[in-house]
Amino acid sequence: MQKFNDVLVNKSPEASDQKRTILNLYNSGIEPEIISLELDINEDIIRDIIKNENKMEGGNTKNNLSNYLLNKFYLDAIIDVNSVVKEAQFRTWNALKAKPELNIIVKETQSILEQNAESKLRLVMLHIDLVGSTKMALTIPIDRLTTIIRSFAQEMTSIISLYGGYVLKYIGDAVLAFFVIEDTTREEQYINKMNDSEGESGPNNSFAALQFSNGISCALTMIKVIKEGINPILNQYDYPELKVRVGIDYGEVAVVQYGIDIYEFEKTILKTPHLDLIGYTISVAVKMTSLAEADHIVIGQKLYDQLDIKDKDSFRQLKTNTEIWNYANHTDGELYNIFTNN
Repeated sequence: MQKFNDVLVNKSPEASDQKRTILNLYNSGIEPEIISLELDINEDIIRDIIKNENKMEGGNTKNNLSNYLLNKFYLDAIIDVNSVVKEAQFRTWNALKAKPELNIIVKETQSILEQNAESKLRLVMLHIDLVGSTKMALTIPIDRLTTIIRSFAQEMTSIISLYGGYVLKYIGDAVLAFFVIEDTTREEQYINKMNDSEGESGPNNSFAALQFSNGISCALTMIKVIKEGINPILNQYDYPELKVRVGIDYGEVAVVQYGIDIYEFEKTILKTPHLDLIGYTISVAVKMTSLAEADHIVIGQKLYDQLDIKDKDSFRQLKTNTEIWNYANHTDGELYNIFTNN
């Protein structure tokens, strides 16, 4: 306990270095609870050091990253994003110490596809990929690259599940996921009736619009988790920071069965339909991802049209030309409009 007290009151050079390490970790965005576990120091002492430093520097010790995008979509009222960040820090730190496990639950995805085989679904498709992964593959050892990709895939999978989405597949350094759009006609009629009685109307009060903005909320949380959860831990182990791009669009997608997958488990033969999604919306979402700036989102016109006014105001139209973008709008033959978050 004397060692802990020395750290707190800074009575020795060793304690001074320990204190500096604690403050550096905290300033990089790592929570006191995690610092306590990793440095094996009582959490109360960690918090006292931070508190004392705050008093000395006017309460500005922690350099929080901007939350303005998240505030626009009120995510904290739905999902505790700060807890998601903290859990990502735990998992990433553990992954860098030991081989990370990618726990993938495919049962729910398979179930959705089987229920709708040989039919069409209204889906919001989300495609997220790492920026600069090719360069990383050339400059860092394969074991470190594998750790980064697995940790990235694990955290993105977890967030997609939180927002009610399903991972369709992993494509190299990218994740392709979908969100099912349910028919909300009855709910919409009820909401509109209530709004009319109160003198309110318009897309600002659209119940259905919440389904469409859900994919965007998921993407914003992904970016926040990478910035504030994963990157601060990677910095401590001299790994390169991660940046991502996200493409999202909405449309009808076909569920196609290619055949049967056959597995043998403990001398039991298991057969499952081999299902996949095919559609213009998927191609557009994947292609538009390459046009996004680092840590930004790009969405298509079809998704943009479904958002309420508040959410639309968070996006601006991207200027495109046929040299960089050749997807057409089926209604008028013109280039398909895409938008990026401000």
